[in-house]
Amino acid sequence: MRRVVILGSTGSIGTQALDVIRHTHDRFQVVGLAAASNHELLVGQIREFMPPVVAVSDETAANELHAGLAGLRSVEMIVGAEAAEQLARELDADIVLNAMVGAVGLPPTLATLQSGKTLALANKESLIVGGELVMDLVKGEPERLVPVDSEHAALAQCLRGESREDLKSVIITASGGPFRGWTREELAKASVKEALAHPTWKMGPKITIDSATLMNKGLEVIEAHFLFGLDYSQIDVVVHPESVVHGIATFADGSMVAQLSKPDMRLPIQLALAYPERLQAGIEPLDLATLGSLTFEPVDREAFTALDLCFKAGRLGSTFPAVLNAANEVSVMAFLEGKIAMTGIPDVVEGVLDDHEPASVVSVVTLDRADAWARRRAAEIIDSG
Repeated sequence: MRRVVILGSTGSIGTQALDVIRHTHDRFQVVGLAAASNHELLVGQIREFMPPVVAVSDETAANELHAGLAGLRSVEMIVGAEAAEQLARELDADIVLNAMVGAVGLPPTLATLQSGKTLALANKESLIVGGELVMDLVKGEPERLVPVDSEHAALAQCLRGESREDLKSVIITASGGPFRGWTREELAKASVKEALAHPTWKMGPKITIDSATLMNKGLEVIEAHFLFGLDYSQIDVVVHPESVVHGIATFADGSMVAQLSKPDMRLPIQLALAYPERLQAGIEPLDLATLGSLTFEPVDREAFTALDLCFKAGRLGSTFPAVLNAANEVSVMAFLEGKIAMTGIPDVVEGVLDDHEPASVVSVVTLDRADAWARRRAAEIIDSG
């Protein structure tokens, strides 16, 4: 039985991971849960799965959680900004699922790998911000880093057993989000409500907005670069509105291998938790006859400029991806608060990238400084607009 820690247990990925474990309870034991502030949901999770240790970053939420757990004396609570990192580092576990949102997920990622555990990574910012540091920790042990993003889980399946010398390129698919086919002028008038209405996936607000701008696809390009050791010229993105084909590998002989499944995040989650095994967790297979046709389209790069910004930051390397991520997080929040238009998100990010003076990534301190500068600069650009 694998002992599992879930960081970000009250978010979209975290709750679906617990649903997978609920259906395969004889295979996994939850030994730790971490959340930011949703104490009401966390109380229910704790009472159901009875982890011996929980971590909460928000002190007010921790006090409310303590009251909600009256009578459960066996649960230890870690509180504070570094609680998730401490949980990942110190708890006796086989695998840590990092489903946190944002750059705050990097320290727990590093702590997991430094302590010798296997990491199921759903926190894409860990690789965007600190890809060099993360990959350095799994040199010679690539099996300790298992991707949870549906696209990277798909590519990992496409590449199983294949010679890397034969690999020509990979293709990441994008649903197109709620604004597929919109012009840049139309995107400038998009409302927050429209942007949050994703046609395929149910996700948190930040990643839903990233999907609407296609920033998420650009971030996934940078992830693929690190995860699979690919040059950026070997990575492409196409729009696939049915969201059935999640990743494609193309080979030197002209062959293409694709992974198809229903758009259900429980599949890549269970693949990561049970790797290299496959489990049955109640996910229905596709009915190809009913599905009918599949469509693929090029990305409208004039309307969705965020994608090329990510390619640019990735190719520049050093602290540029960290700055890109930080500026995007600030800009997304500004859009959600009604301070800028949706097209303002990539515009702010581009302005921050243009102003950045890079530094070599030698430590987390370097990344923290770049992150803090980018957030300040993004806020200045937003306020001046």
